[in-house]
Amino acid sequence: MIDLHSHTTESDGSLTPQELIGEAARVKLEALAVTDHDTFAGYDTALPHAARAGLELICGIELATKYRAQSVHLLAYFLTHLPSPEFREWIVSLQVERRKRNGELIDKLNAAGMPLTLEELTARGRKLIARPHFAALMVAKGYVRSTEEAFDKYLDEAGCCYVPLEPSEFAEAVRQIRGCGGLAVLPHPNRIRASAAELESFVKDMRGMGLAGIEVYHSDHSPAQTAQYLALARKFELKISGGSDFHGTPKPRVALGTGIGGNLNVPYRILEELRG
Repeated sequence: MIDLHSHTTESDGSLTPQELIGEAARVKLEALAVTDHDTFAGYDTALPHAARAGLELICGIELATKYRAQSVHLLAYFLTHLPSPEFREWIVSLQVERRKRNGELIDKLNAAGMPLTLEELTARGRKLIARPHFAALMVAKGYVRSTEEAFDKYLDEAGCCYVPLEPSEFAEAVRQIRGCGGLAVLPHPNRIRASAAELESFVKDMRGMGLAGIEVYHSDHSPAQTAQYLALARKFELKISGGSDFHGTPKPRVALGTGIGGNLNVPYRILEELRG
């Protein structure tokens, strides 16, 4: 069993890279991809711990992009060599945009009567502050009863304090990934706002831009959705990926490797086919 989608405290997960490796060893994963948002810090830190644990560690990253006026995430895997210095510099430029968004979100929450400071958030998010850190701090300060309430009322797109992250265009992100030998994969396609026919059209278009794969297996996918995305992968000759999207306490129902209630079991051959 493998897991090609996980997060650490270097982005919006609750386990440190070392703790994530420990959990991967506990559940007996054969391979794990660390795919933190907009940073390789989790992978870089986890690498020596994975080596000591005898765990195959895959270098990955999850990026926010814009496609046809909506936010669409993109996974990048580096299966044969590490990302180039130029790609890492490009990632740093994305982090600048994230910090700008966070400042605007702090201002909105303060104006709504929920004072938060950058220092408080940094203590939780360290190098990269994301919305789960805002939600956790809002719970800790008694502004909301749960992280779900924080997102529903304030932080999600329908929330009154939502501030969009200005991401790269989807095509540009794919170009950057392909330019340094990475593999661009569309994660959790169920989150794209589209009918089945529209999603098929979108995936066809993305394939033309250089998309290499699709995350068929994910904790949030129903059996029907899994079958739908498998059919898309076959129709457009896309590679198949899969992972839990593990975050730890921000998503307590999602277990590393096995998803929600054991609905996930990604075999090692998926990784072999990604490399093929």
